[in-house]
Amino acid sequence: YTIMGKTADLTVVQKMTIDTLHKEGKTQKSSVSKHINREAKGRKRCGRKKCTSNRDNRTLERTVKQNPFKNVGEIHKDASRTTTHRRVQDMGFSCRIPCVKPLLNNRQRQKRLTWAKDKKDWTAAEWSKVMKRGEAQNPRCLRSKVNAAVYQDVLEHFMLPAADQLYGDADFIFQQDLAPAHSAKATSTWFKDHGIPVLNWPANSPDLNPIENLWGIVKRKMRYARPNNAEELKATIRATWALITPEQCHRLIDSMPRRIAAVIQAKGAPTKY
Repeated sequence: YTIMGKTADLTVVQKMTIDTLHKEGKTQKSSVSKHINREAKGRKRCGRKKCTSNRDNRTLERTVKQNPFKNVGEIHKDASRTTTHRRVQDMGFSCRIPCVKPLLNNRQRQKRLTWAKDKKDWTAAEWSKVMKRGEAQNPRCLRSKVNAAVYQDVLEHFMLPAADQLYGDADFIFQQDLAPAHSAKATSTWFKDHGIPVLNWPANSPDLNPIENLWGIVKRKMRYARPNNAEELKATIRATWALITPEQCHRLIDSMPRRIAAVIQAKGAPTKY
């Protein structure tokens, strides 16, 4: 009975199999013989000395417990990322990214599915005519609450000029979620008075809105920013938002048909987007 591979690569099951065969007097070869000889002589597995001391490991464990949401890149110091990741796993911690998804009831899932089926034939070119709500360029949206009046002021002074710049005289559709300020009757009247069609939108559907991905990019770029006041925060947001490239926006627009297909495949349930 022969098992190929290095002795150090043997699994627990393979080692148990070798021991059983050895007791039965079976012929052993290569790595099998090495394993038997090692066990008979009581030799321990050799290898390079660990580059972290017990004190380093205790410090790392304390850091992980105090900062459970930091990633390996933020906590590794003296050791490499790989070593830090290995030590964290040895301590029993798991490096995971929390998957945050909205809770959807059956009615909301059905509406998402119906909406996706209605839009399943839309091409990326058609989705490029949809203008997303981009409030990051407006400092007023940093207030604690945006009511219908504030939102309409944002549309008047920021959305309309942006629409003229992006689309000119061409038709476009405006997209927004179902926040109270967006769905207010006064806001609906504002869109009608300005002749701007609004894309119908299913509730609890951030996975269908590429603007959420852009916000994710901004948050990651601002991870190490430490603004001291509201004015510095506004300036940081503007500067970070300006770093988003047209290519990133085009890739997100091109992803819309795939997002729609994913919702249909999930029967209205949340998707990976």
